[in-house]
Amino acid sequence: MNLNKLGVATTFSLTLLTLVAVPMVANAQAGASATGGLPFEVKPVGTFKNPWALAFLPNGNVLVTQKEGTLVLFDPATGTKRTVSGTPAVSSKGQGALMDIVPAPDFATSKLVYFSYSEASTGANSRVVLATATLDLAGGALKDTKAIFRGQEASTGGHYSGRIGFSPDGKYLFFTSGDRQLFEPAQDPKSTLGKVLRLNLDGTPAAGNPLAAKGFDAAIWSYGHRNLLGIAFDKQGRLWEMEMGPRHGDEINLIKPGLNYGWPKVSNGNHYDGRDIPDHAPGDGFEAPKVSWNPAISPGGLAYYDADLFPKWKNSLFITGLSGKSLDRIALDGEKATKQEHWDMGERIRAVRTGPDGALWLLEDGASGRLLMLTPKK
Repeated sequence: MNLNKLGVATTFSLTLLTLVAVPMVANAQAGASATGGLPFEVKPVGTFKNPWALAFLPNGNVLVTQKEGTLVLFDPATGTKRTVSGTPAVSSKGQGALMDIVPAPDFATSKLVYFSYSEASTGANSRVVLATATLDLAGGALKDTKAIFRGQEASTGGHYSGRIGFSPDGKYLFFTSGDRQLFEPAQDPKSTLGKVLRLNLDGTPAAGNPLAAKGFDAAIWSYGHRNLLGIAFDKQGRLWEMEMGPRHGDEINLIKPGLNYGWPKVSNGNHYDGRDIPDHAPGDGFEAPKVSWNPAISPGGLAYYDADLFPKWKNSLFITGLSGKSLDRIALDGEKATKQEHWDMGERIRAVRTGPDGALWLLEDGASGRLLMLTPKK
């Protein structure tokens, strides 16, 4: 069963199945000293409270977001942690969190960071927010914080999504807005829920978005999405997106402008109560995923890899599993994506990033989630 929750609390009462999606390689537990048959060394370098996402800074330090709203500045070389002040109020109920964080393309000069979080709004409602702030490294603070996009309100506690990616030329910002567990807004042209958005760097809709002339909200780039928990550009400039399916049917999509990815009309999974959802099928008018999982792995994070440290894994996507407790590698070849390896990491994995030295970095989920550095076996 897939997770409809990404946080500590949930709006559903589910029994999680820690299933292996693709039994392609021998799996092993990734404890501090027991890496078994894994093809990489696993080194724990820090521990965090319900970590959500990480971002590397040019000086090698790491920003780590934590679910309840704390931002931590971490030095992997020394293990030093410092709480960054100035974060906004976060509604961390259900799947709410201080979510993604990404340095601006010109961070070296601007010191600007982009980040997302869930905030309380009217009554019991909440919404996803995209914000910017200047990172004062010396003072350990966010300054001049500004909300540049606010999603639509909903009373549900999940599917905020809130993942951030910059176009390769650094001119545009892509932002994922989940369906907030409301299903139908993903197909509503006037709603930004269940969509990939293309924005200017100030959060306004980018000119030339493909559906504006058809009456869609001007920010929409693609639609028909559920809970979009990862976006990444490959070296050819293609945009890949990962989203959590309902009961199974997790998927990786190649995002193209103006296309409808089908949710909730089609899915390779089913409703949690067992009701069927039509599968993707040729000619149904919807863009099918390039890869899907059944049983589910409950994906938490996505990263593109093209570094030299693992040369055989260049031009790959890495996807983490929560209920799957896993790390998966997906090989890319043009517009084709193929499952290659599935490794049991022994713990729920929330996030993955490529480090500046080419190592893979993972964040475990939970109250004592570790930051793990993956390097080739010697």
